[in-house]
Amino acid sequence: MQYRKRGIDSLDLAGKRVFVRADLNVPLDAEGRITDDTRLRAELPTLRALRQARARIILASHLGRPKGRRAPSFSLRPVAAYLREALGCPVAFADDCVGPEAERAAAALRKGDLLLLENLRFHAEEEANDPRFARQLAALAEVYVNDAFGTAHRAHASTEGIAKHLRPALAGPLMQRELEYVTRAFVEPKRPVVALLGGAKVSDKLGLLRNLLSRVDSLLIGGAMAFTFLAARGVGVGRSLVEPEKLAEARALLDLAAHQGIAILLPEDVAVTEQPSIPASQRTIVAVAAIPAEAAALDIGPATCRLFAGVLRDAGTIIWNGPLGKFETPPFDHGTLDIARAVAASPALSIAGGGDTASAIHQAGVAERISFISTGGGAFLELLEGLELPGVAALDDA
Repeated sequence: MQYRKRGIDSLDLAGKRVFVRADLNVPLDAEGRITDDTRLRAELPTLRALRQARARIILASHLGRPKGRRAPSFSLRPVAAYLREALGCPVAFADDCVGPEAERAAAALRKGDLLLLENLRFHAEEEANDPRFARQLAALAEVYVNDAFGTAHRAHASTEGIAKHLRPALAGPLMQRELEYVTRAFVEPKRPVVALLGGAKVSDKLGLLRNLLSRVDSLLIGGAMAFTFLAARGVGVGRSLVEPEKLAEARALLDLAAHQGIAILLPEDVAVTEQPSIPASQRTIVAVAAIPAEAAALDIGPATCRLFAGVLRDAGTIIWNGPLGKFETPPFDHGTLDIARAVAASPALSIAGGGDTASAIHQAGVAERISFISTGGGAFLELLEGLELPGVAALDDA
């Protein structure tokens, strides 16, 4: 897939109606208050740039999963209020994303004005990538901009279908930044390239693992998925999470890595328990070869942290996805937080993605020292897996 896409600076947008597909999918409490504005803050520079360019901005997004029905709890109205305050300018709001009201509101925009459309997923046609619905969205504007990397792996009407009816189709600054860092990691990497993978299941990341073996110099594996690989090597892992049906594939990946000269490092020691909610004073560290039959390992141990940190320190590029233990349950957050600090301390270009990974980085207080934290979960993984993202493929190449 071509990663370099034409951006908003390639065109004079003054006076043009620009349809911006953003990711404004923020959590709301029962009173409709925004509880985490991370995605909104990330989108503000794009909106400011378009206002400065004197574009007439038509902003669209989904929020939650209303399943094709109108639901007040999934309305984007609170986002409109947030944007008015954050941007210090009027933000019009349309009660629908298509139809007469949306068309009138779009036509009434002046240069630099901003209109937010109601939740795209109030229409089942959005996720179905319905051509008629895509044409209705396209009819609102003269230029298409996709700045929602987090939904780029979905072929929806607002991410893929609309680009068949509305050109030029440009990448927004957030989208371009995501693609730039993947290019730097995969196309023009500084070596050695180290991939750090965690999470629960090998089955979720088999395609990713295969793709990474052709691109990296070392692969560090932690989290629950490490125990399927350890079991594939004949190590007894007690009651730790293992996917028995994936043992053969894990063995094949280990053999392939050895054949290609790619180092795969697995935990040397782990934190074990017979009950996940024990106090920190009772955290027990054992070598992987000595995991008791009745215990489950829920975190990597200090020796593994030192081993992984040494590899990360000498890396040229680091790609990280997935926590290294059950970090949401202290005291099994030690390993993930220590590794987050090791990634931050490395002089390497560091790229991290996935909701849990981002949470761990913020929890460790090192977000400012990570080169890039992706806004996409599934999209980030699919891009690393080498899959074509429909929302990216639909855009004009640079």
